Amino acid sequence: MVIATTNPATGEEVRRFEALTAAELDRKLALAAEAFGGYRRTTFAQRSDWLRRAGEIFTDEVDALGRLATLEVGKTLVSSLTEIRKCAAGCRYFAEHAEAMLADQTWPVDGAEVYTRYEPLGTVLAIMPWNFPYWQVVRFAAPALMAGNVGLLKHASSVPQVALAIEDVFHRAGFPDGVFQTLLIGSDAVAGVINDDRVRAVTLTGSELAGRQVAAAAGRNIKTSVLELGGSDAFIVMPSADLDNAVANAVTSRTLNNGQSCINAKRFIVHADIAEEFERRLVQRMQALTVGDPMDEQTDVGPLSSAEAVATIDRQVRDTVAAGGRLLTGGKPLGTPGSFYPPTVIADVPDGSPGHREEFFGPVALLWRARDIDEAIRIANDSTFGLGGSAWTRDRAEQQRFVTEVETGMMYINKFTESTPQVPFGGVKNSGYGRELAQFGPRSFVNAKTVWIATAEQPGG
Repeated sequence: MVIATTNPATGEEVRRFEALTAAELDRKLALAAEAFGGYRRTTFAQRSDWLRRAGEIFTDEVDALGRLATLEVGKTLVSSLTEIRKCAAGCRYFAEHAEAMLADQTWPVDGAEVYTRYEPLGTVLAIMPWNFPYWQVVRFAAPALMAGNVGLLKHASSVPQVALAIEDVFHRAGFPDGVFQTLLIGSDAVAGVINDDRVRAVTLTGSELAGRQVAAAAGRNIKTSVLELGGSDAFIVMPSADLDNAVANAVTSRTLNNGQSCINAKRFIVHADIAEEFERRLVQRMQALTVGDPMDEQTDVGPLSSAEAVATIDRQVRDTVAAGGRLLTGGKPLGTPGSFYPPTVIADVPDGSPGHREEFFGPVALLWRARDIDEAIRIANDSTFGLGGSAWTRDRAEQQRFVTEVETGMMYINKFTESTPQVPFGGVKNSGYGRELAQFGPRSFVNAKTVWIATAEQPGG
């Protein structure tokens, strides 16, 4: 199997790699298992030094690493550089805080010393997507490595150079050989890696279909798994909101990463009293965005990840409009070289259409009107996904209703959803299970071992 880099801005193949042979893959698995035996006995201070150094490398080499992401993914250079800086911040955060997060937790029991000790599980397989090719990996790796685990990265086949660059960063930072390795393998080899007894856990960020397959394989092997899957986040706007601020954030959130993020705002649910004005301003701002070369700092929206991605979103838009959706701007591929799709707005999304049921991975905003807060919440919850969401209102009672009643793993008020090291990240429903980041990150792949040391004579049985 060939794993290739294709520049989505031009459609040209840049570089190709041969996938690992079965023997090469086995050697990497053996190296990971051997490395864990020694790495688990390293101190938090050692791991912290290595992880802090990785953060310094991300900072020092931000431009080169960022350009590599833009080349392979098509995201704007500005967003690539922002992503690398977030990786540096994530490394620093877990280098500083993971030890406290994993400290023994004591329990009050008479006549005994009782505590929970958090011990690493071993080798963790991470199956990661292309859209945030550095951050998705660091989001897993930084806390997992601090917990004493070792990592195997099966990255998206479209970003082999980024995958190898991440391995190189951790290696140069000082982590021992085998502690973090990239596996250049196809999807057909993943089940075999999960089945391997040398792998103790798996984490996936990806599609709902991939999540079901990985969860099934992990379940059959009784292995820990964490899934972060798709999202169709609601962005609810009520009459008390600052409309200018809400519209500006709506555009930013929807077009972040060229509209290719699980936590992009995708479904815009606007109170009927302000819906017409919101639509007008949203369309105006979307039409003003510059679509073009992602390496140009003046570009707002670059290409989608591939020609297949353009074909998918084009089909979704056409079918939603054919079902009765009202197209306000955009709506068809630009027809230029590369995988470009323009910022698009569709109002009055019909029930049962792709806009109603599917995740749109591209710069397409879908609009609903709600008569009142009850209908806004009903529309927000009318989705199989439950990753994140946001509500824009200055009414405290409304804020609390959205926090309590919208079915998501994350709910932001007067701010769009984001992923940051200090805050737990994860969803409900078909958006997956488990949590990443904050204290959940280091504890995702550990054995929470109960320890009971009697300090007084216990009665016999």
